[in-house]
Amino acid sequence: MSAFGAGREAFWSAVKSGRSGTRAITDFDASTYPCQVAAPVPSVDLASAIALQGEPGPKEGRADPKRYSRAALFGVLAAREAWHDAGLSFAEPKAGVIIGSGGGGIDVGERQYRDFFQNNGQHVTPYAIAVGICGMVSSEISIALGLRGISHVLSTGCTSSTDALGYAMMLLRQRECDVLLSGGTDGCVLPGMIFGFSRMRAVSTHFNDRPAEASRPFDRHRDGFVLGEGAWMMALELEERARARGAAIYATIEGYASTCDAYHRVQMDPEGEQIVRCMQEALAKAGRAPDEIGYINYHGTSTQLNDAIESRCTRTAFGALAESIPGSSTKSMIGHPQGASGAAGVVATALALSRGFLPPTINLTHPDPQCDLDFIPNLGRAASPQAALCNCLGFGSKNSALVLGKSDG
Repeated sequence: MSAFGAGREAFWSAVKSGRSGTRAITDFDASTYPCQVAAPVPSVDLASAIALQGEPGPKEGRADPKRYSRAALFGVLAAREAWHDAGLSFAEPKAGVIIGSGGGGIDVGERQYRDFFQNNGQHVTPYAIAVGICGMVSSEISIALGLRGISHVLSTGCTSSTDALGYAMMLLRQRECDVLLSGGTDGCVLPGMIFGFSRMRAVSTHFNDRPAEASRPFDRHRDGFVLGEGAWMMALELEERARARGAAIYATIEGYASTCDAYHRVQMDPEGEQIVRCMQEALAKAGRAPDEIGYINYHGTSTQLNDAIESRCTRTAFGALAESIPGSSTKSMIGHPQGASGAAGVVATALALSRGFLPPTINLTHPDPQCDLDFIPNLGRAASPQAALCNCLGFGSKNSALVLGKSDG
């Protein structure tokens, strides 16, 4: 689920062709806000949900989908697509859910608090807390897919879904379960979020009249990120089990690492030592040498400080090789979907590896001298890398990275 609508192919088609999902905010009045653009998911509902093999009809006691938060709705729809594509069934045995989300049901909380303060709570639902908490999102997916194994949400800020995928990989390797639904979801294009990030001066404010140009990672004229949202879900299992089932394999997760700058609640450490260590540890755990990485999916948020630091850290981590490794920022097209951003980058990278095409960084028309690597400006290119690095950096000085390998089938 992305700014381009429902489904993997809608996402890949747009990302491959370098199309922007950013548009003027119309779902609420943002005319008085400094930032008036975002990359929201278009209107969707459960009518488009994919049916699963063995799925029973509705029964008493199941959660009411009408009460889904936006994150839960996006997550359930994306999870169904992933599960169906993997050839898995409803109530798959020894299966669970471990996903990342930054805000969970924050939209529910915002609506309910507004009613509480403006209307004395006359219309506050008794489900306000249960539906609004972050941990409920994995439960809604577990219920929708009939999965009775682990059901956890990691909420570590922007790195949430990268961390969820890393933990899922470790659980599978420890044979705690046979298969996991993993990824990330966030539904946070909301008045409070737009206003809050505007106050923080973190979001773009100079392109309100040109929304498609607002997210421009590594460009000299970047002025902040574009708030995005969506869900990107994957079915993960050990390779031998997937091959035995005849499942389509898009990529393999080879290594995961996470570090913390221990520096500031919203700023990266300019020295970037822990960002470098994170990338190097992910490579080491994957058993990959730097010269084996043929693509980098950058965090690339389109903020002045962060893009420059990430560029500098990549040079340090890869040395002389850095200039020859192509990479791009998916956020130039989908905005920054908060806790789901890592999963979005992983899906884009897995498709790039399996389909032999590297997506571009759009709006990169005036390269910043501080960001002087190959960011695949504006037009994607055909290529067949054997391995890729996915970077994810977040509030609270958190850094996470995954190494993906190309699958041969």
